[in-house]
Amino acid sequence: MKETSKYTRQFFMPPEVKGDWMKKTYIDKAPVWCSVDLRDGNQSLMIPMDLDEKVEFFKLLVKIGFKEIEVGFPAASETEYQFLRTLIDNDLIPDDVTIQVLTQSREHIIKKTFESLKGIKNENHVIVHLYNSTSVAQREQVFHKSKEEIKQIAVDGAVLFDSLAKEYGVKYRYEYSPESFTGTEPEYALEVCNAVLDVWQPTADRKTVINLPVTVENSMPHVYANQIEYMSNHLKYRENVVVSLHPHNDRGCAVADCELGLLAGADRIEGTLFGNGERTGNADIVTIAMNMYSQGVEPNLDFTDMPSITQTYEKVTRMSVYERSPYSGSLVFAAFSGSHQDAIAKGMKYREDNDCEFWTVPYLPIDPKDVGREYKTDVIRINSQSGKGGIGYLLDKQFGYKLPMKMRENVGYCVKDVSDKMHKELQPQEVFDIFEQNYVNIIDSPVKFVDYHFVRNPDVTVDLTIELNGETKNCKAGGNGRLDAVSNALHTLGIAYSNLEYTEHALNVGSTSKAVTYVSITMPDGSVSWGVGVDDDIIVSSIYALFSAVNRYEKNHQ
Repeated sequence: MKETSKYTRQFFMPPEVKGDWMKKTYIDKAPVWCSVDLRDGNQSLMIPMDLDEKVEFFKLLVKIGFKEIEVGFPAASETEYQFLRTLIDNDLIPDDVTIQVLTQSREHIIKKTFESLKGIKNENHVIVHLYNSTSVAQREQVFHKSKEEIKQIAVDGAVLFDSLAKEYGVKYRYEYSPESFTGTEPEYALEVCNAVLDVWQPTADRKTVINLPVTVENSMPHVYANQIEYMSNHLKYRENVVVSLHPHNDRGCAVADCELGLLAGADRIEGTLFGNGERTGNADIVTIAMNMYSQGVEPNLDFTDMPSITQTYEKVTRMSVYERSPYSGSLVFAAFSGSHQDAIAKGMKYREDNDCEFWTVPYLPIDPKDVGREYKTDVIRINSQSGKGGIGYLLDKQFGYKLPMKMRENVGYCVKDVSDKMHKELQPQEVFDIFEQNYVNIIDSPVKFVDYHFVRNPDVTVDLTIELNGETKNCKAGGNGRLDAVSNALHTLGIAYSNLEYTEHALNVGSTSKAVTYVSITMPDGSVSWGVGVDDDIIVSSIYALFSAVNRYEKNHQ
């Protein structure tokens, strides 16, 4: 990178820096949320939403719980105008939702904006949003105007607002944005905002929103927080002013801008779902709200069905939510790493066994179920990097097989080997198929189980029939139990092993219940072979498990 000399710091620290916000450790209450998906989000799309898609998105925002929604720039295009009229004429705006419309500080645009609102049922739930750019770069390069001239544009717009409100007999709420606020000298931005406030004279029952946008993100988040603190401390009529944030994400810090800005005194955030917006996007309200939720603060937005929200968003915007987007991405709870899977599985087991007040599961900042995700399919994901803990957890929670701890490593290597050779993630059913094919009821080859008959007189004796290398063989042996008798019978045929161990449990699958047995045996070469048997009869399942262990070894050493 050789061109750093052509860049300078296009931001300004305020004339005083108190930094009281730095003493706070968390945000203790939710801000007022305003979605700008239908304006900032829509204008950034390669194919803007049509009328039906906008209506569907509006209904989604209402369902999530947004009480303030910027519905567009009605003077900008016929589509924007028609969308607003559709909401009004079809009575689609709930009584508790405030819509917001945007206008530049230009006379003909302001007039058309007020005209577009005619007939709205609840005028108290309308915010008309006025803006003009105030930054050094815009003043010098775009408008070629002095500070006084730029301030007059804002004041003239504010005066026209009041004039039109009187003409139409309405009492809309007002919002003013010094666009490109962070590229404006803070004391000058304060001067402009206070001049607008002097015109509007906000009251307790008709507060004004002063929106301070990071139109282009040029500074680190703590600089923005200091700017917000300065403005919040020096705005006139502060008790009747709602200080609002509107960060863009050019440096990837929009979420941090919002969080530090709230600590610094802001009351409101304008942003979009999943951070969609021009250039690198707007502040991601999903992330900001869920960050609060993860620290025990109610965000007053409902993301309990994140998959459905994501699906609707992707449908109407034709955008995609990145797989690693915080809280919403398809992979954000997924653990492929063996050590992560093992820790998660143990953490979940700890929760099952203990009365835990707080969520502290390793590697999972929130409970995936709180946003509509499933442990079975979303958390433990299997590939060549996975471990015994994750594979064992999946087979247990999704298929009911509670593998002995010593067996998990053996099964883990078997599954990981398949994933490595196929070079792909394995779906849960694929993992189960590998497990079943390699461990369960392997009774046909090379040692084929044919029949058995037990006699107790007084010890247990078995009459066992098998096929070995195509030849039928009968053998008898006794033992201190039925499985021990079968094992001793196999020994009489020259099938050598030692240290037979087994565990068993009921396997509940749907409305039926079967018995599952896990058997391990130590072979003459010192290796341990595992087998699993499943049957309605627990005796049969244990015999099948023993034959499976023998046959797995024989197949692997042919």
